Amino acid sequence: MTTTQNTTDAAAADTALKARHRAMWALGDYHAVATEIIPDLGPVLVEATHLGPGDHVLDVAAGSGNVAIPAAAAGAHVIATDLTPELLDQGRADAEAAGVSLEWQVADAEHLPFADSSFDAVTSCVGVMFAPHHQEAADELVRVCRPGGRIGLIAWTPTGFIGQMFATMKPFVAPPPPGAQPPPLWGDIEHVRQLFGDRVTDVRASQQLLRAEAMADPVVFREYFKTNYGPTIAAYRGLADDPDRAAELDQALVDLVERFRTPDGGIGWEYLLVTATVV
Repeated sequence: MTTTQNTTDAAAADTALKARHRAMWALGDYHAVATEIIPDLGPVLVEATHLGPGDHVLDVAAGSGNVAIPAAAAGAHVIATDLTPELLDQGRADAEAAGVSLEWQVADAEHLPFADSSFDAVTSCVGVMFAPHHQEAADELVRVCRPGGRIGLIAWTPTGFIGQMFATMKPFVAPPPPGAQPPPLWGDIEHVRQLFGDRVTDVRASQQLLRAEAMADPVVFREYFKTNYGPTIAAYRGLADDPDRAAELDQALVDLVERFRTPDGGIGWEYLLVTATVV
């Protein structure tokens, strides 16, 4: 097989993979998750990355605007990008309702359509972590950020609740294609350091908890995610012809919540907050 054929095949495989990702995140209602369960994460990242007037900001894998809208409200000029246009449409409506102005653009986190050094800050809140090829995504975050600019990220940790949710679902879904990496690795600071290498400095990282008390009831959590969260919906669709396996996943998700609940009945979802300066 020729090099040209290999390149063509790889490009076709990547296009197909991204199409599946795009369709998965359009399932259910991620906008509900973003606005009802994790809305506090956006302002946390805006503050940590010191976004404000005069900043030209790119929010990568922005979803419906968790970071992008509060960043624009803080006075920054923001471009919000995502692979799934349905999410951007919901974010655009939210921004208009809030009287906030920003740009929305469909884009692949691994192939950003912007020139080198275009932005003062680049952010992503539980977004870029789902790009399948971590090094390519990290390279793009650095490339489009100017020297002296900031990168700010939030990702679910591998050992925290959402990281363990993906581990729980793993035996029930098809294996990822070759080269695709697990999203929660972005919640491991050593992995993030390796991705960015010596291209960033002043790296600051902290593990924090998002209180998600509305999801502390195991059945409430399971049914909410089966209805609203694309990866969970996709997992159950793959089990449509196997009710016994679906029942096993039902119980596994209930057990997961029970394992993470505190003695007072609460629950926290651990995430990694990282900021860095581009060299």
